Amino acid sequence: MLIPAVKRALYNLYLSFSATNNAALEREYRELRALPRYADPKHLAQSGYKIYSQGDEDGIIAEIFRRIGRGSRTFVEFGAGSGIENNSAALLLGGWNGLWIEGSGEHVNAIKSGLPSLIDSGRLKVLQSFITRDNIDGLIVGAGIAGEIDFLSVDIDGNDFEVYSAIKSIQPRVIVFEYNAKFPPPVEYCMPYNEKHVWRGGDAYGASLAFLERALRERGYSLVGCSLTGNNAFFVRSDLIGDKFAGPFTAEQLYEPGRFHLNHYRTAHRPSYQALDQAATQSSI
Repeated sequence: MLIPAVKRALYNLYLSFSATNNAALEREYRELRALPRYADPKHLAQSGYKIYSQGDEDGIIAEIFRRIGRGSRTFVEFGAGSGIENNSAALLLGGWNGLWIEGSGEHVNAIKSGLPSLIDSGRLKVLQSFITRDNIDGLIVGAGIAGEIDFLSVDIDGNDFEVYSAIKSIQPRVIVFEYNAKFPPPVEYCMPYNEKHVWRGGDAYGASLAFLERALRERGYSLVGCSLTGNNAFFVRSDLIGDKFAGPFTAEQLYEPGRFHLNHYRTAHRPSYQALDQAATQSSI
């Protein structure tokens, strides 16, 4: 009898700690958004929320498309992870279609078994591949996606920019790039290309925000914001900007430091494939 009682006590202690920690994270989000630097109503920091994203990316992405409008409602995300924590899963709730490319066979098998309705309907295509600059464009073309799309998300913890630069088949209106928050502006850093790179948790990965801001500006995109967690940067095709976003569109103005602890904030129960598969066929946001 003692062991079950101890287990219950430990579980109740865990629940209490989790609730307290989550409340602290929610309070930190509120305090950050109350800062004067985010007072401009065009600043994207006020729009963040989490459904399936790692941090507040879902809300920022939704707000970007509210401002610039939706086109084909097609996405491509490489480095899609488990499928229930990434930057495009929430888009499926709005009737979007797209492609996930993921290197982990375990993740891909879980997605295929967990999201049968989305996959069988053809709305979601899932490919398993270790992504390189030599194969990325062929993977996208082979999935039947080409031309202008609404959304591209890049997050492979390493050769992100070099792989993105090899894409010729699609022209995204919006790009989300994971950036290396270790290096604040004006530092320009981009990891040298290494086809065999696997991220081991250190700071040798990806590119700094200043590097990405300059490199994507040269390709016709403007930096319009970053997640408050310091994970992801948001770029919009420059001809779509108008007066819809808070400038200046520079890394110095929009950089967010790494606040990765905020990724642990939970808005509800842990996500499941079952709910995503069902909700994506029933609702529209």
